[in-house]
Amino acid sequence: MMGIPSPEAQQNDNPVKSDPLTKDLFTRFNAMAFLLQDDAVNDLSFCIRNMTAEWNEAFDFSHDTRFLTNCIQKNNGNLSPRLCTAADIKFYLTSLSEAEQQGFTTSAYVKGNKNCNLTSWVEGCEPGWACAAAKDVKVDLTNKEDMPFRTSDCQPCCEGFFCPTGLTCMIPCPSGSYCPMARLNPKTNICDPYRYQPPPGVSNHTCGGADVWGAVTSSREVFCPAGFFCPSSIEKYSCEHGHYCRLGSTYETECFQFAKCDKEAVNQNITAYGLMTCVGLILLLFIFYNCTDQVITTREKRKAKSREAAAQSAKELAQERWRSAKETAKKKAVGVQSSLSRTFSRKKTSTPEQTPTSSKEEMHDIEEDPEGQDTFDVADKAAKKELKAKKLHTRSEIFKYAYGQIEKEKALEEQYQSSAFSGVVSMAVDSSYRSRPRIEVSFEDLTITLKGSNKHLLRSVTGKISPGRVSAVMGPSGAGKTTFLSALTGKASGCTVSGSILINGKNESMNSYKKIIGFVPQDDIVHGDLTVEENLWFSARCRLPKDLSRAGKVLVLERVIESLGLQHVRDSLVGTVEKRGISGGQRKRVNVGLEMVMEPSLLILDEPTSGLDSSSSQLLLKALRREASEGVNVCMVVHQPSYSLFRMFDDLILLAKGGLVAYLGPVTEVEEYFSGIGIHVPERVNPPDHYIDILEGITKTNTTSAVDYKELPVLWMTHNGYPIPPDMRDADLKSGEGSTSTVGGRHDQSFAGELWQEFKQIVLMKNDTFSSYFARRKDLSNRVTPGVLQQYRFFLGRVAKQRVREARLQAVDFLLLLIAGISLGTLAKVSDENFGAVGYTYTIIAYSLLGKIAAMRSFTSDKLQFWRERASGMSCFAYFFSKDTIDQFNTVIKPAVYLCTFYYFNPPRSSLLDNYVILLCLLYCVSGFAYALAIYLDPGAAQLWSVLLPVVLTLISTQNDDKGTIIPFLKKLSYPSWALEAFVLANAERYRAVWLLTRCAAIAKRGYDLRDWKYCLMRLLLAGVAFRAFALFLLVAFQKK
Repeated sequence: MMGIPSPEAQQNDNPVKSDPLTKDLFTRFNAMAFLLQDDAVNDLSFCIRNMTAEWNEAFDFSHDTRFLTNCIQKNNGNLSPRLCTAADIKFYLTSLSEAEQQGFTTSAYVKGNKNCNLTSWVEGCEPGWACAAAKDVKVDLTNKEDMPFRTSDCQPCCEGFFCPTGLTCMIPCPSGSYCPMARLNPKTNICDPYRYQPPPGVSNHTCGGADVWGAVTSSREVFCPAGFFCPSSIEKYSCEHGHYCRLGSTYETECFQFAKCDKEAVNQNITAYGLMTCVGLILLLFIFYNCTDQVITTREKRKAKSREAAAQSAKELAQERWRSAKETAKKKAVGVQSSLSRTFSRKKTSTPEQTPTSSKEEMHDIEEDPEGQDTFDVADKAAKKELKAKKLHTRSEIFKYAYGQIEKEKALEEQYQSSAFSGVVSMAVDSSYRSRPRIEVSFEDLTITLKGSNKHLLRSVTGKISPGRVSAVMGPSGAGKTTFLSALTGKASGCTVSGSILINGKNESMNSYKKIIGFVPQDDIVHGDLTVEENLWFSARCRLPKDLSRAGKVLVLERVIESLGLQHVRDSLVGTVEKRGISGGQRKRVNVGLEMVMEPSLLILDEPTSGLDSSSSQLLLKALRREASEGVNVCMVVHQPSYSLFRMFDDLILLAKGGLVAYLGPVTEVEEYFSGIGIHVPERVNPPDHYIDILEGITKTNTTSAVDYKELPVLWMTHNGYPIPPDMRDADLKSGEGSTSTVGGRHDQSFAGELWQEFKQIVLMKNDTFSSYFARRKDLSNRVTPGVLQQYRFFLGRVAKQRVREARLQAVDFLLLLIAGISLGTLAKVSDENFGAVGYTYTIIAYSLLGKIAAMRSFTSDKLQFWRERASGMSCFAYFFSKDTIDQFNTVIKPAVYLCTFYYFNPPRSSLLDNYVILLCLLYCVSGFAYALAIYLDPGAAQLWSVLLPVVLTLISTQNDDKGTIIPFLKKLSYPSWALEAFVLANAERYRAVWLLTRCAAIAKRGYDLRDWKYCLMRLLLAGVAFRAFALFLLVAFQKK
């Protein structure tokens, strides 16, 4: 092997600087790029961006033209007649293009022409040989219209040139090729290192030079071998240690510092960089998640310390005020007594009478300023307190204000519990509760019928629930208790509601008061990955009035936590099925507290005491009675309350089966009513349990009169003078089984009829759902809650906390990406023949699958919580975009995590930045698609589709465009097809010089266009936006139960 000449020696030996003939030929040949540019724009613009630049790069011999000089000397200075003109080169490229389009596996032959055809086949038509034009023919290398006749003086092709079969001229081999003279292998009778054989029967015909330059699949022998580099087309040198040389290299590339490169290395082993990048990235993420969690923990601890200090300060201040109040009151009482003694002893009636009321104003002064304040305007006290609350900014000041007010309210409660010293209590405290709008709900002949089947769920219910009272709804299973609550809150979708529901005596929609109505569902739908305080605080921030100060909201929050007995677990996570948190009873109280913190005027609760013990139930009911004392209308479904709990209710709504009323009135009169119709409660039996057992038919009425439990609704209607439906007047009719009765329906329907009824019912329910979603109703609540942007900020903070607490889950996602990158980087090697299409295909499948599964968790984990929050009036847009915003962190990080293994274990020629951008756009696209799957489908079905779709769509994107099939149409709409095209184009553009024809052949075979790389990225991004818009539509328009 020859030694590697130095660059100085190559420049000194370069004949292009001294030989005029060589310089002239070099200049004329390079000028062909301008002549071929117009044709290339039409034919090869899909694979060559700049014909002039890439042609000059492929055939730039200015650094070394020794092969040209040698050929000139070999042909005695007469080289021009043997060189291919622009017309010959154009003909050759056209022949290759047509062969690729027809699916030929080899491009060694060109079409018939004037020199080589069926009637004329000279020696120059053989592979590796060329002929010269006649001496009287002037050859113009720039002529791109006519091919000259070349049939004389046929000789082997010069080294550094290639002579295609069927074309009697020579074309210089491009940069990155190695075109030595061929030698006949006597064993195989093949001209090594090429694939052709000498023509049989011709004894004086030897092996010539190179015979073809085309795609690497058909002309690999022309490419400079891997592990070697070829500065010119006649020189080949092995790569030294510390360098690597890919196939078709013109120089040896120095390896990175920590990369491993042996002698004749084909590629550098940069696995060490991948491992270092992985370790650094993992360390960075570990620090980030732990520091963020530590920041949140530290902040919560500081907040807890500030809160405890404020509570202690408020208690001490309250005790000091009480001592001052007692001493002042005693002094005033002594003064009053002495004054009265003097008055009666002197028998003077003109002395001004002093009453304890005169000291009351002084006590307000002591309360507001214990150190001494002579005057205080009682009328402006509320306004001054609100102004004072708005001026509070620091956490300590806000907590002091809140706990100060709570201590006063505790004292106010003691006023009603203690008969002694009540005057002092009323002087020393002042209620700071804000007035709430009153809502009275009255209903007359309320009947709810299921659409499609005409099945009665509720029937002929008349009565009202009033503000300031706690109403209990009881009855056996299937009596329509939850349906009754749904009707009160305007959520009876898929049903026909007849009768009237009046709000404060007016026929208004219940949805017009949605902002001041609280509904507590039967299930404890709370966020398990948030603390008790975080759950309540978020609900308060989003649903309390916008103009209420932060101090006022904190006061509301602290009241609820105090009244529900959640003070000792306020900083504990609620917990989930996988991760244990607070107890079930505490979780139930948090479920109720989510509605209490928004200060509702109407509070509806569905079985809030289910699963609670007696003490917890009483604690909860006391809190609800406290709400009722502020004018809140409280109505709740309750099962089997104890007698002490039962006596805490004000009103009772007792429903029988079929949604009929058996009693509706005060709790204190229920026993009197049932005794009046002959139903007495046995001794040591809880009255509500006895009544429900009777309505269920378990316990028979022990009466002298023949009263059947099915007749109790009719007796109640008769007792109150309500109209009785005609079908219930006959006592023998089984109206008590009204839950299964129909109106004008047939019971002997066929299967097809039942199926049609079910389908019609589903359509009607969906229609009602859509109508309720998009109906615009006037807001009569007189409450302005935070707008979409403010709620977006609140949601953003909540989602960020949830993501930080899911650090282990995020770490598992990253670990899976690392493993996938290592596996695919090791197994699916990047091939120069297809520009790494196979490895990229596996990448798209694995990356899409992992990206979708992780993105789906954003909306599957808290779907129930969102439905509850949405029903309360929170913004769908704020919820959706906050989730999407936080997920963009993964969109930015995950491509880097995957590439730190895949790219370094299997480095393609495309840049790391190009691969990162493509993966980022791909993840943005698939995450939007995953949102739609997670929102509309159940978790199991969504996961199945997320696994199936990437595989199917990616396989479609790798299929050939067979005409007459649907495959081409599906490929155009398939996001894996766009991603694969972007990957291949980014990699193909790095293949230059000797790779030009390989690039064009591969791109043409797949139907790609080099100019579409940015459009592929834009398609992925636009698809991501479209998928997100579709997912948002599903979030707004669909709610699967």
